[in-house]
Amino acid sequence: MASIKAGRDRLLSSSDFQRRSLRLPLVRWIARRRMRELFDLCSGFVYSQVLMACIRLDLFSLLAQSPRTADELSTMLEIERNRLDTLLEAASSLRLLEGRGDGQFGLGTLGAALLGNPSVGLMIEHHRALYADLGDPVALLRGEKQTTELGQFWAYSKSAEAKGPEDEDTAAYSELMAASQVMIADQVLSAYSLRAHHQHLDVGGGAGAFALAAMQQNEQLESCVFDLPSVADTASRNLASHGLASRASVIGGDFLADPLPQGADLVSLIRILHDHDDDSIKSILRACRRAIAPDGVLLIAEPMLGTRGAEPVSAAYFGFYLMAMGQGRPRSIETLSEQLKKAGFCQIRLHRTSAPLLTRVLTARPTATSQAQGAP
Repeated sequence: MASIKAGRDRLLSSSDFQRRSLRLPLVRWIARRRMRELFDLCSGFVYSQVLMACIRLDLFSLLAQSPRTADELSTMLEIERNRLDTLLEAASSLRLLEGRGDGQFGLGTLGAALLGNPSVGLMIEHHRALYADLGDPVALLRGEKQTTELGQFWAYSKSAEAKGPEDEDTAAYSELMAASQVMIADQVLSAYSLRAHHQHLDVGGGAGAFALAAMQQNEQLESCVFDLPSVADTASRNLASHGLASRASVIGGDFLADPLPQGADLVSLIRILHDHDDDSIKSILRACRRAIAPDGVLLIAEPMLGTRGAEPVSAAYFGFYLMAMGQGRPRSIETLSEQLKKAGFCQIRLHRTSAPLLTRVLTARPTATSQAQGAP
């Protein structure tokens, strides 16, 4: 097999073969597709900036009201017509916009999808920090960048400066987390029913978006959000504003250092583990094992390596995103399962989600032993 692949590599890397394959009818379509795929890799940043421009100009919301001509948009957006034409043509080629006849432009299929998911727009704006950190990817790989913008943005990053609840970055962090959690919560709650649970502990629950969705769908459920003090106040206000203060509680603390509240029959880790290094994961899972009720369920939701059809998302996007953040890495189901077993969990089960690209869901139950393996 190795020799076959080595031969394939020599053939595909041959400039003579590449020229000939573009002229041969039987393989021409394959060669053209490979050329397009390679060019898309080279052009990806430009495509993302076309998308960024549309978001910052609020172009999708504008065209959702009604289709408009390039002249109308030029006046409204205060952009010279020839420059705007470049954007409109580029966005149309990426299916963000589409021509509607009579010189008008409307939403394309992807533009309409983006408009229906406001959290995606927030993430696209947020990507300015990621692009800055990836300006020199080799320096990032070699650990030569001591400070990154993503590391400063995320409140729980090891390199983040201490922030108060009124800090501008903390507010942006809470807004982004809350918006993105809506889609994730829908995926999780569709994959795993909470009807059998009564006491819920959401570890690292941020602004309380998942706890809110869980309680709104399950009237019997009481939820406790445990997260850093800098975001705990936001969670308290959010849950109270939805009339759930009587069923909700919020505790400010560091789940890597402080004990978790005891006795919940459901403990959730929503996009928490992939943000932390292996040693931290061991601490988090053991803390959950000590806190969970004997008959409880641990629920983990996050993107995972090896997800069929989403391999570049988990390996390339999340891999480099987390490297820029300064901690964490995407992990496979097999790796997470092994970590769970070592922490004292069993009956590990994968639950099907409708959008595994966004998140996958694992549940596990505590073993009958009173203490996690290797726990102090």
